[in-house]
Amino acid sequence: MIRKFTSLFPLWAIIFSIIAFAYPAAFSPYKDAITPLLGVVMFGMGITLSANDFLLVLKRPGVIVLGTAMQYILMPLIAFILSYILNLPVEIMAGMVLLGSCPGGTASNVICYLAKGDVALSITLTSVSTLLAFILTPALTWLYIGQAVPVEIGSMMISIVKIVLVPVALGIIINTLFDTHIERFRHAFPALSVATIVLIIAIIIALNKDNILIAGKMVIVAVILHNGFGFASGYLISKTLGLDEKDARTLAIEVGMQNSGLSVALAVKYFSPLAALPGALFSIWHNIMGSALAAYWSSNEDKTGL
Repeated sequence: MIRKFTSLFPLWAIIFSIIAFAYPAAFSPYKDAITPLLGVVMFGMGITLSANDFLLVLKRPGVIVLGTAMQYILMPLIAFILSYILNLPVEIMAGMVLLGSCPGGTASNVICYLAKGDVALSITLTSVSTLLAFILTPALTWLYIGQAVPVEIGSMMISIVKIVLVPVALGIIINTLFDTHIERFRHAFPALSVATIVLIIAIIIALNKDNILIAGKMVIVAVILHNGFGFASGYLISKTLGLDEKDARTLAIEVGMQNSGLSVALAVKYFSPLAALPGALFSIWHNIMGSALAAYWSSNEDKTGL
């Protein structure tokens, strides 16, 4: 029952987005809850990790470096180029670049499993990019949009430590020390993360009802293209460099899926609710597209016997 609830994340996100758009007053008062809610999500991520998940860095450093480099080089660059070509307002551009500068998405590991990729590699890539986020996310955001809008690098670094690193570390510590005691509850944490992210999305949609009516179409186009180019470039570059099909799928998913919840929390805190809109829409879309891509790859593998 819990797994079914988790697997239907895109559906819940769409339903609650519609509700939030129709009745914004039910969600908009909870703007200040976005940051602590994301902390819950990151704690849930940490509780599923252990020290062993980082050992792959020592065993396969090349592919880890490649995946992380593509994550932090391609996605902010694609976001910036798309924002420029589509002539997006500066606040939305800030949100797009911030989204592109965030680490891998917390749902990428599930999508990787469904796509028959390398789940251990996916977990390690997500973990590594998350640990590097407190430096790279503020730095890349400043690099691309610092001339257009003020970017408080130092304050943003501290926020990421509080929102991401501390909850993840706490989750890893608890998982390591009390592994056997929490085993029967572990499957509930992904469902809790899904419910929390859906609530965050609903709050952002409620805060941006008027903005969606004005600029929603262009933001949707930008988000779809951003995600699509992320998946495609991650896969094609991996194959060009000689990685096998399983690794190429994994890197494509890691590059294409962002921690959109983090971008939403940082955008609200350091820019505006409008800047958080790309992250909220991306959170819905990348799970829909990721699930569809995983289904295609899985089906194709079954047919070809690869």
